[in-house]
Amino acid sequence: MVHDCCAPRGFDLAVIGAGSAGFSAAITAAEGGRRVALIGHGTIGGTCVNVGCVPSKTMIRAAEALHGAQSAHRFPGLSGDAPRVDDWRALIAAKDDLVASLRQKKYADLLLDYEDITYFDEGAARLVEGGVEVGGRKIAAPRIIVATGGRPAIPDIPGLSNAPTLTSTSLLELGALPESLIFLGGGYIGVELAQMMARMGTRVTIVCRYRLLPRAEPEVSAALTASLRAEGLTILDGVIYGAAQRDGDRAALRVTRDGSARDLTADHLVLTTGRAPNTDGLGLAEMGIETDRRGAIRVSEDMATTRPGVYAAGDVTDRDQFVYMAAYGAKLATRNAVLGGAERYDNAAMPWVVFTDPQIAGAGLTERQARAAGLDVKTSVLALENVPRALAARDTRGLIKLVADAVTDRLLGGVIMAPEGADSVQTLVLALKAGMTTRALGETIFPYLTTVEGLKLAAQTFDKDVAKLSCCAG
Repeated sequence: MVHDCCAPRGFDLAVIGAGSAGFSAAITAAEGGRRVALIGHGTIGGTCVNVGCVPSKTMIRAAEALHGAQSAHRFPGLSGDAPRVDDWRALIAAKDDLVASLRQKKYADLLLDYEDITYFDEGAARLVEGGVEVGGRKIAAPRIIVATGGRPAIPDIPGLSNAPTLTSTSLLELGALPESLIFLGGGYIGVELAQMMARMGTRVTIVCRYRLLPRAEPEVSAALTASLRAEGLTILDGVIYGAAQRDGDRAALRVTRDGSARDLTADHLVLTTGRAPNTDGLGLAEMGIETDRRGAIRVSEDMATTRPGVYAAGDVTDRDQFVYMAAYGAKLATRNAVLGGAERYDNAAMPWVVFTDPQIAGAGLTERQARAAGLDVKTSVLALENVPRALAARDTRGLIKLVADAVTDRLLGGVIMAPEGADSVQTLVLALKAGMTTRALGETIFPYLTTVEGLKLAAQTFDKDVAKLSCCAG
């Protein structure tokens, strides 16, 4: 690892961005014997470890600990104390310590293990003919991978710049626990953080243009809405955003729902309306690299951009916005760019998770996607009250939905909404990759009193009423 002007020349690959995708690309190339220039273009570690997955999930788990004690009364004879946040600053400090530790251990320290990776942390980079310009110098490389990630998107709402606002990043940096928040957007970032803050004791409202998790199955959206409302969150879906403004030290937002205008106020507006790719200043247009309407880099199935020799991966592209898919796409890009590969991006059985409680996880096609593809579709929906594990835990919030081809019985996709349901989704992934039929899944042996057993029961639901089966009889 070299940081100064004595860095070696003759790089085979330049990677812009030192997050999950950037490190995946650099390590893959180095393991293949190629010399790599890894250009930071931001904080080492990128979104996931610094401001995304790691900080949000540790805070979500902390909120779950509070809620777990509060919900102990669901078992007869138990009552939890009234837990509360005693020291918000201590909780934030612990989150920051975890982030710093993982950033050092899983990113910065790794550079010492790869002598063929030279790290440049001299600021923002720009594509130029024959390489990359950064810190006043040109780094020559015949192949380039852009992996600069994304950032919170700012919605176009009149007056928003004058109102007290937060993003998913600044929310987790607050010095004090707010009394009230309004979350704009009902996607996975919004619902995760909104429930977390509500469980910490903040009064929370979610406003969104459509429904919660608009790309998920409608049954899941309805169940999640009901679950969050039961916890005291206010959900205003199907709204039209009006103007925002500052109201003293607070934020005000006008929304219209069902033709009626309503004024909302809170300490802050939290902007969770999506993410924007970090493409500004890269010189993409000058290099003939096409972007979509969001500014994301268009890549083909081999992760190549419209400029020969330049590839891209991760949140900066028009591909899936998950950290593991960023790393996967970066590996493909590297293999195709400098290791003689001819691989193609495949997300047919990609798992995804929303870390609400209950968790929501799925893979494959939704019913809507399958029908849009022209398939003859059949579905099964199993309420969690039919899963013995949920009954034993006295927590039947959720459902399982499977989508299959009505002609061949082949499983096409599914979703699990259940406490800790995310740990079961990989079974669904493997079933999809194996091309299993619902009949085969329903005949597979599963352990009793597990959440994953629900997949078997959901598969059996295509043909029978599992409520009429005895324990393990299926």
